[in-house]
Amino acid sequence: MTEVNTAPRRRPPGRWTRLVTARPRLSLLAALVLTVLAVLAGSGVADRLGSGGWEDPDAQSTYATKALEREFPGSQPNLLLLVDAGRASVDDPEVAAAAGRLTARLAGEKGVVGVGSYWRSKSPALRAEDGHEALIAARITGDEKTAGETLERIAPALRGAHGPLEVRLGGRVAVQHEMQTIIQEDLTRAELIALPVTLLLLVTVFGSAVAALLPLGIGIVAILGTNAVLRGLTEFTDVSVFALNLTTALGLGLAIDYALFIVRRFREELSAGADPSTAVGTTLRTAGRTVLFSALTVAVSLAAMLVFPQYFLRSFAYAGIAVVLLAAAAALILLPAALVLLGHRVNALDLRRVLRRGRRPAPAPEGGGAWGRTASLVMRRAPYFALGTTAVLLLLGLPFLGVKFGTADDRQLPSGAESHVVQEHLRDGFPGSPGGGLEVLAEGAATEAQYAAYKQRIAGLPEVLRVEGPLVNGDAAYFTVQPRGEAVDEPAQRLVDELRATEAPFETSVTGTAAVLVDSKGAIGERLPWALACIAVVTLLLVFLLTGSVLIPVQAVLLNALSLTAMFGAVVWVFQDGHLSGLLGFTSPGSIETTLPVLMFCVAFGLSMDYGVFLLSRIKEEYDHTGDHERAVRFGLQRTGGLITAAAVILAVVMVAIGTSRVTNTKMLGLGIALAVVMDAMVVRSLLVPAVMRLTGRATWWAPGPLRRLHSRVGLTETEQPPTPNPTPTEKESQPPRDRVTTGS
Repeated sequence: MTEVNTAPRRRPPGRWTRLVTARPRLSLLAALVLTVLAVLAGSGVADRLGSGGWEDPDAQSTYATKALEREFPGSQPNLLLLVDAGRASVDDPEVAAAAGRLTARLAGEKGVVGVGSYWRSKSPALRAEDGHEALIAARITGDEKTAGETLERIAPALRGAHGPLEVRLGGRVAVQHEMQTIIQEDLTRAELIALPVTLLLLVTVFGSAVAALLPLGIGIVAILGTNAVLRGLTEFTDVSVFALNLTTALGLGLAIDYALFIVRRFREELSAGADPSTAVGTTLRTAGRTVLFSALTVAVSLAAMLVFPQYFLRSFAYAGIAVVLLAAAAALILLPAALVLLGHRVNALDLRRVLRRGRRPAPAPEGGGAWGRTASLVMRRAPYFALGTTAVLLLLGLPFLGVKFGTADDRQLPSGAESHVVQEHLRDGFPGSPGGGLEVLAEGAATEAQYAAYKQRIAGLPEVLRVEGPLVNGDAAYFTVQPRGEAVDEPAQRLVDELRATEAPFETSVTGTAAVLVDSKGAIGERLPWALACIAVVTLLLVFLLTGSVLIPVQAVLLNALSLTAMFGAVVWVFQDGHLSGLLGFTSPGSIETTLPVLMFCVAFGLSMDYGVFLLSRIKEEYDHTGDHERAVRFGLQRTGGLITAAAVILAVVMVAIGTSRVTNTKMLGLGIALAVVMDAMVVRSLLVPAVMRLTGRATWWAPGPLRRLHSRVGLTETEQPPTPNPTPTEKESQPPRDRVTTGS
């Protein structure tokens, strides 16, 4: 019987390979110069970023806020001074005199308007119920950056002791400024944690210190490049400071993922006897194409956030798209140049040799190793694994059914943060919700009687504690409405709708914290179906181009979505309900910020597709070669299971480092996505995907004739030779086994 050689035929380097490896030293030198320029361009980016962006710029509440700032500059104070008289009463003459001097000093500061205090107005809303604390309120003018600079200038002279008084600073501008400062400090700490731990894990995966440094270098290039992009964007639009966390997480995580697959494939080719140039060519034709395809799927998921009007979400799209594309570009341009120069030295400095001294080499595993045996076990019991895994994931997601949406406030900050302490005192010790009321803007000519009648109508609403005003300026006036409970709880949100539905002889607009939340929820609910449709349609198309199947894209979308249930359930159980708050060191606000689930879905879905693409590409390649469905599934998991798990663990480490932040939203983002990544790699890819593919059998690869012909013309493939027709059972029995398969990464 004649032996058949089934090894893939080596092809000459393609145009892309020749382009990126023709002058490798020049390519790396150019990259070094561009990186230095990126460092210079991106320096100081954090100082130009905002800490807000949760509101809809086209909403009624936003319009009313801007109109009030224009017509009544002092109507919406963003700076609160909590004045503590100690054991004395705030009405004592000595206390009142000191508070009056402090109020006058604040009123004389440049950029500060609308200064008022309890001692001027005698408003009960500005006096604590125990009589020992009272408030001075003011508005710092300008945008977030200008207001923050003003606060930095005046804060040292305001806080601290003033005769018999002790003063602490709160209010929205103080919360935002403190949040921005803490985020920058925490990001530096997260990078110091993530980089050495990531390097240690890479050395464990590769063995070689040289090979381990390559993915880390690609990640640093992607992060620095994205910082420069964000710095440029701040010249044209608002960008959130929270986007820096995503830049670090995805920059390290995805760059390491991509470099991990490329370097692993390159080392496989070298071990098979290929010279470095040929090994790079094969790597780019196979793993390189998958990296490009994976980057597109992740970028599409992140781009879906551009449909939302809040610049908080749009900022993550800017940062995410930039860092994904830069990570892929660095992995496909710089990394091949470095591999050509290194050649076999990519295996240098193998630190595991020390551990292997005196030991006999471990025998090659039988049955495809642990991952191959796992795939075989799962496919033998496919119905049980499919149903059991699905049931567990759905059970873990049940807490999300009780989600309550809220807005980001001071409770995002650590318990000892000054502005958080001030707001806690307001919630616990002051009547109503000082600084958290609703403002009703009235526009149009009206008489005093009409204003009085309208005030009486809104004062009779069941959720209203009291109504103050109106203050009139020409044809504009405004009322301040204090809700009975918390500033953003469900009754306050109902009150917004009731105020907007109340008839008036003039045009009315409602703003305030609860109104901003209502409008933000409405904007997200209106645009969420478009974002989900965008992700689903493009994902279906891309996976079809990869596999040529109609069923696999549907499976990919559904299983990816299912993999996120544990993340959403944990977010509600931990961060909304407050379980583990002591261990994790945060204060539960009792709700989830409205934009966070959208952000976490887009990021986690994209990362899940990243791993799904690598697994599906290996399964598809094997199926094209043999036509054996079960063998292809087993082979795909055998060859990628360990690598996907290693990549997921490294990315989870980066996300956990981000999750050490003292800001609750950042902690939620980091820990939630870390959980989603681990569940996807270790549960969905390892158990659910092979079980479902075993149940669907050969029908997995079905597509109608027109779509098959379309895929043959425009589809993407990793194979190094044309796909062979699916063999008949007789042909399959006559095919000799392959001695070695050199596919994938």
